[in-house]
Amino acid sequence: MENSTSKRQPSSIGQRIDSQRPIVGLRGHLAANVDMDPHQHPRGQLAYASEGIIRVYTDAGSWVVPPTQAVWIPGNIVHRTNAEVCAELRHLFVDPAYLHSLSDQCSVVEVSPLLRELIMKVADFGTEYLPNSPASRICAVILDELQALKPSLLHLPGATDRRLQRVMKTMIKSPNAETSLNELAAKVGASERTVARLFSKETGMTFQQWRKQLVLQEAVDRIGKGDAVIDVALALGYRSPSAFVAMFRKSLGKPPGQYFSDTGTRIEF
Repeated sequence: MENSTSKRQPSSIGQRIDSQRPIVGLRGHLAANVDMDPHQHPRGQLAYASEGIIRVYTDAGSWVVPPTQAVWIPGNIVHRTNAEVCAELRHLFVDPAYLHSLSDQCSVVEVSPLLRELIMKVADFGTEYLPNSPASRICAVILDELQALKPSLLHLPGATDRRLQRVMKTMIKSPNAETSLNELAAKVGASERTVARLFSKETGMTFQQWRKQLVLQEAVDRIGKGDAVIDVALALGYRSPSAFVAMFRKSLGKPPGQYFSDTGTRIEF
């Protein structure tokens, strides 16, 4: 799933401490197959791409982020970002003085049309706006919106157990493979029961639930890059596009056509 070919240094905006500017914005561009170096900063970050699809990685797992969603990253969490298609970035960074009212867990969140417009405005403000200005009042509204964000389902939990990490890595390399849990466990020198228990303990999901989440992430990524729905369905092991569309709708609440039309992305069937 990862095929980055070059590295890029992250912005230093997240390092800036200034409680009079509760939110500062970043407007930028991330080229395809460019991987941001792992980094952390005291400001919390709402990682958002107004165009394209980005992936965000932390020790807790990975997230696929289309333009209808964003990833909330609390302060001082090591993370990195990449894009498999060109992405227009509009990140927000929240000063540590305001993080106590926000989640201390990474999560994908739904971006409402209102929040999207607010993000775009603040990203254009940058870092130099006056306290008690129109810009600062918009930031206050955003802080309220951030407290009310609803988690999305596009999260793939990670693991700390090395055996489970190896199983996950094998699955990520071949998300369409129908290798059984018993076969995967044998490859890492563990029993099927042990690996099943590790999935439940470390991810809060069963093996099958985690695999389904992996397929869902891969589907969103591939369709977002322009692959036809029928090709994605068959490549990910579905015998018919209708079965794939049913899974997609059940998981994300919308069929692929509607889901991606909401992002402004044209898709092929």
